[in-house]
Amino acid sequence: MNLSFSFLNKLSLVSFPANPLKQKNKIHDYSQQVWGSDYVFERLNEGMIGYMTGVGKGIKPCDRIILREGCESYQYQVEEVDYYSDPSDMWIALLKQIPID
Repeated sequence: MNLSFSFLNKLSLVSFPANPLKQKNKIHDYSQQVWGSDYVFERLNEGMIGYMTGVGKGIKPCDRIILREGCESYQYQVEEVDYYSDPSDMWIALLKQIPID
């Protein structure tokens, strides 16, 4: 009985995340990068979607990317991303425009 109480007491000190499967999506700011040099964005459907090729690790689906065109900033959600084998930090992603938070 004492062993059970001790075990339960220690369990109460351990904190578990509310939803361990939910991960926070990152925002990658490319607004200060140079189009054509640091990345390429091919607009489709009047800019509502597009393909972006860029360099950087950690881009994942559902992440957000901020791009600038002229004086305007746009936010896109990564729908799909594929990394090149060489260089390994180069990727191409399908992006969907979303409102800026």
